[in-house]
Amino acid sequence: MNQKQNLHIHTTYADGKDKPEEMVAEAIRRGFDSIGFSEHSYMSFSSYPYQMTVKDMDNYKTEIRALKSKYKGLIDIFCGMELEMYSDVPTDGFDYIIGSVHYLDFNGNILGFDRGLEETLEYVNINFGGNGLNFAKKYFETIARLPEKNSPDIIGHFDLVTKNNEKGKFIDVSSREYLNSGFEAIHALKGKIPFFEVNTGAISRGYRTSPYPQMEFLKEFNRLGFGVVITSDCHDKNFIDCFYEEAENLIAEAGFKSKWILTDNGFKEVGLWAL
Repeated sequence: MNQKQNLHIHTTYADGKDKPEEMVAEAIRRGFDSIGFSEHSYMSFSSYPYQMTVKDMDNYKTEIRALKSKYKGLIDIFCGMELEMYSDVPTDGFDYIIGSVHYLDFNGNILGFDRGLEETLEYVNINFGGNGLNFAKKYFETIARLPEKNSPDIIGHFDLVTKNNEKGKFIDVSSREYLNSGFEAIHALKGKIPFFEVNTGAISRGYRTSPYPQMEFLKEFNRLGFGVVITSDCHDKNFIDCFYEEAENLIAEAGFKSKWILTDNGFKEVGLWAL
């Protein structure tokens, strides 16, 4: 039986539209076996308004644990966190950690790039002289260093740098130089972070028509033995299972024979419905 799980979910604790219990109810309605909440970690270097404070983290963990107990037998619920590369917050009390990069360090000046198209183009112009490839290289060099700062279980949206790059607006994602930068990051992460996500969130928000990461990277993750989890990076309960069927087909096409889900006894390998 196919196991339906989403471990990348945001609520009103961060930049999501729905309260945690509203998300649980929708997940049950759509036939999920389990879900995990993964709010953004506090970032002292950022003015981003939709991040948890340290106090929020305590309230968040308490509420998710209460929901886990309340809905036991109907759906399994896990409490995670999406931990930014440069965040220095405690990770105790969480069931899992997604390690992500939304910011790059320019000699101690940590600047966010995960914005709309115009802001991203401005970011590339100011910091990289308009060179999208150099932007991508710095991003991949940064994500390769995730294990230096924390010990995440899952690599978040591996090629997020292409969020606004549909149809190659500023990066040629088929170029050998771009692909090699991504491959180098994957190799650097091998044996340090066991899982990566196929993330459909940019589809639901109208940025992309395919999930992260692109097929070449999917195949390399598979070749090097990483486990894959499927998520929708959900910020709106209406998209909690966005593109899920297509995502399973995609990872099967990339050569994966299984996916991984989180259980109360740790991560477990399960089969794909598409096979």
